[in-house]
Amino acid sequence: MPSAAAKKKADRKKALDKERMAKKLGKKEGEEEQVEAVAVEKVCPVGKITENVKELNARSTAGVLSSPALGADIHIHNFTMSFHGNVLCQDTNFELNYGNRYGLLGANGCGKTTLLKALAEQDIPLQKHIDIFYLSREMEASDKTPIECVQEVDEERTRLEEEVEWMMTEDPENPRLNQIYERLDELDVDKAEAKAARILTGLGFTAIMQKKKLSDFSGGWRMRVSLARALFLKPYLMLLDEPTNHLDLNACVWLEQELKTYKSILVLISHSQDFLNNVCTNIIYMQQSRIMQFSGNYDTFEQTLNEQQENQMKKYSKEQVDIAKMKEYVARFGHGSRKLAKQGKSKEKLLNKRLAEGLTEAVYREKTVSFKFPEVSSLPSPVMMVQGVSFRYNESTPWIYDNLEFGMDLDTRVALVGPNGAGKSTLLKLISGELMPTDGMIRRHSHLKIARYHQHLADQLDLEATPLEYMMAQMKDIENTRKIVGRYGITGKQQTTPIGCLSDGQRCRVALAWLSYQKGHFLLLDEPTNHLDIETIDALADAIKGFNGGMVLVSHDFRLINQVADEIWECRDGDIHKWTGDIIGYKHHLVANMGNESVNMAQSADNRVRARKAAAPAPKPVAVAAPKPTTSIKIGFAPPAKTAAPAATNGKSNGGYVPPHQRKQQVKAEESEDWFGDE
Repeated sequence: MPSAAAKKKADRKKALDKERMAKKLGKKEGEEEQVEAVAVEKVCPVGKITENVKELNARSTAGVLSSPALGADIHIHNFTMSFHGNVLCQDTNFELNYGNRYGLLGANGCGKTTLLKALAEQDIPLQKHIDIFYLSREMEASDKTPIECVQEVDEERTRLEEEVEWMMTEDPENPRLNQIYERLDELDVDKAEAKAARILTGLGFTAIMQKKKLSDFSGGWRMRVSLARALFLKPYLMLLDEPTNHLDLNACVWLEQELKTYKSILVLISHSQDFLNNVCTNIIYMQQSRIMQFSGNYDTFEQTLNEQQENQMKKYSKEQVDIAKMKEYVARFGHGSRKLAKQGKSKEKLLNKRLAEGLTEAVYREKTVSFKFPEVSSLPSPVMMVQGVSFRYNESTPWIYDNLEFGMDLDTRVALVGPNGAGKSTLLKLISGELMPTDGMIRRHSHLKIARYHQHLADQLDLEATPLEYMMAQMKDIENTRKIVGRYGITGKQQTTPIGCLSDGQRCRVALAWLSYQKGHFLLLDEPTNHLDIETIDALADAIKGFNGGMVLVSHDFRLINQVADEIWECRDGDIHKWTGDIIGYKHHLVANMGNESVNMAQSADNRVRARKAAAPAPKPVAVAAPKPTTSIKIGFAPPAKTAAPAATNGKSNGGYVPPHQRKQQVKAEESEDWFGDE
């Protein structure tokens, strides 16, 4: 027998369905019906609409949804997809089952992002009850704050709150008010602000940042707001395209912990093996116009795929030997004596039957990518000295670094870690000379040449030029240019295709090819793995290990750092602190200390809601004390001071829902209240 709670939930769903149906019937005749329950996060300003229409026209899909109308899973059969005339999937089947978290893998250019877009745009219409959130681009700059943008993604809650505000002004006696309050209580609206604050904190937003306008943030930070909206909404089908690209290590660890408990359907593109191992329950692999599915995380997938390919090659080799023997027998005895000719005919029939049934294909191997950074001449140590360097961008901004002192040689292999805003990219710019110290000096050897790769380098390529044309601006020998570009996986037709028509990963390869030609003694690599597939990242790691110069790396890829870095430096509190262990130990340190700030911030937001309720209907200013930091114990490497988590509360408040018009009466009190706690 279903429980009372289950019955109540079913009744509510029926009521909502009736309401939706009534809305449908109320539409004007001839008005195009919009697909319900699809919340694709794709903010399209007027300037980008034409681009999206062109992309939609370039994509062609066909397939059949074979799932029941009310089914929990998504099964698509005979799926075919092409982009700009290139067939990416051909008559293949795949399924997305409720409760599974899928990692979408494949070589750069195989169609991973195109598949996500096809699902998001419902090229193959899905069940009506499935809502979709596709993380495609950053939020547009506006006067809204991050915490407002995150909360407003819950459209039902936002609509109901606006309705309450209107009724309290125009028709305060309307009996529907009680119905709305009951629905808002069901949606647990009172905790929406605390929930949004917790998510934003996990993604690196401080209390002050959460109150700033979106127009004050860079594109990378606005992308984090889009990601926070997805996590806040928790849709039935969440589609994430490289969600870690704009995150630091701290935020990556937090996101990993957040996604590994996702209860619905998650499909994500990521090239971080560590992230895939800890988040995914299944792997979708795209290769040779097919979609193959595997149970387990990345390591399990890799082991299973290797075993399958090994067995396939054994079967292929045996079949080829058998076929060769049959052909030889037919050719030798097919026209001899009557008895031998009869045996030859029998073998020929068997051979034709085997060929008609189809033979096992040879294992398809992706083209191997082999990077190489040119060998550089030796220079006497130290090649660089940072002496008493302090830096800030202007007099009105805080100091990012204060009195730095260190030296570097050609055997330096350092990974910089630390939260966003700590100054990792700024330090690379100081080292390269792109920025000048506010105080102090940086001494470089007169013959030292530095090559810097930054995460926006691929975006700055000439999109109308081909890879060959772009490289030929510096290299005059076309054959040598072809070899260098080809070494980075840009081969054949791709070399003469406009860069704007290449995938993001292929553009990054062009940028890396350009970097290698700079022949720098020192490589400064700022998030070089963004958009690269796993094989390319491994090739990059091998190239760095084989390079005889120095390197400073900023990356959110734990595996790459573990492969190439000899030292871990944490940028924190205006200084650089050397971590005494390896990057795996640093990750464990982050996990162990994760959540304190998020708990404090969420608890403080809960406290503010309770203060509002206690003051209704005649609110009075309520001061909520911020949690006080406790003293941290420093052992070897000194981690940041932790704040004590406030005592747990009993969850839902007895105060009921407080309408927006009553909340506004406390604005003055809240403006002076640091309810998020100390920075």
